[in-house]
Amino acid sequence: MLQEDNELLWHVGRATPMGDFMRRFWVPATLSSEIVAGGDPHRICLLGENMVAFRAADGRLGVLDEACPHRGVSLALARNADCALTCIFHGWKIDVTGKVLDVPPESAERREAFAARVKVRTYPVREAAGIVWIWLGGDEPGTFPMLNWIDLQHNQVRCSVGIVRANWVYGIEGQLDSAHVGILHKDWADRPKDLVGSDSITNALHDSSPRLEFEDQPYGYREAALRTMPDGTTLARVREYMMPWYSYIPSHGGRAATQLLTISVPIDDETSAQWDVYYNLERSIEHDNFPVPQGVRDFTHLTIADRFGQDRTKNGSWSGYSAVRVEDFAVAMAQHVAADRTREHLSTSDRSIVYARRMLRDAVQKHASGEQLDCFKDGIEWGLIRSFAEFLPTGESWKSLPRG
Repeated sequence: MLQEDNELLWHVGRATPMGDFMRRFWVPATLSSEIVAGGDPHRICLLGENMVAFRAADGRLGVLDEACPHRGVSLALARNADCALTCIFHGWKIDVTGKVLDVPPESAERREAFAARVKVRTYPVREAAGIVWIWLGGDEPGTFPMLNWIDLQHNQVRCSVGIVRANWVYGIEGQLDSAHVGILHKDWADRPKDLVGSDSITNALHDSSPRLEFEDQPYGYREAALRTMPDGTTLARVREYMMPWYSYIPSHGGRAATQLLTISVPIDDETSAQWDVYYNLERSIEHDNFPVPQGVRDFTHLTIADRFGQDRTKNGSWSGYSAVRVEDFAVAMAQHVAADRTREHLSTSDRSIVYARRMLRDAVQKHASGEQLDCFKDGIEWGLIRSFAEFLPTGESWKSLPRG
């Protein structure tokens, strides 16, 4: 990988090509459950921008710049009352729309006119699937992608987030890497078969060198990891990659099984939020037998000095970690904050990584040049985007299998 390509994908701040590209997408910011009506403001950092989200007592949700427009004190310290935030420094009061309601230090005759002149930056916000989504693009929000899990009932969707000290690229590339499934996650192969994806992991043990095939889509690509089983049949683990940060993980057990989607969202250039969205299109998942942690877990305190929490004696696993996703987080952080990709020796099993890098690079460069990209056009069939793992009938291509 060329160093300039690495730099292009790495940096997500404003006025960077990747940062400008990412701001054309709705960004998953936090869990809705983290923001309580009348509760303390919730600090959010996305793509290097600091914000606070708060829910007024009447249930309305607002997202503002973190810095108070007066002296820059963090509004994460503000009081949430009377359907507005009040800065604890000088009592400036701001509602969910960003309107300044009061500036107590100003004289009574000037107060209203002064407050009306102050502009507070707000961000369009939407709640769906238990997630707070934010638009960072600065103008009229783009089309919200109506993915097939967005409007499911509460008991059909379960989300968790891991905060890791690793660039967002490491997270998404780990979730596009089919070859590691039967190696890093080998200890999970013999777990109960109602564990999400366990059959798929078990079958991945039989062939550590999958053959990868691709099919371009306007939003990204479909990828099939084809493995030959001991009986000569072919297992196709078909994933969907949706730019810039979504990976639909193939899960065995039929199309009625609970599915997994991972999302790697940049907090800044050195930290990312790794989302897990478990969902079932047909039934409740409340009684599924798989341990999905709830809420947000922070792993940024772990370092290479403590091996990112590795403990083979305690955990008894091959990798030394306690869960599949913790293994993913550890290897993402273990690439260090600024990996030198010019020293990589990629193999044929890394074709999906190369494919995604090139697709992202090309999309970012075209966007920077003003070209209208297919991923921003109307007409995408969001409801068909899903992954699966199935055995191929003899002589049949994975592309002929039904999608939705």
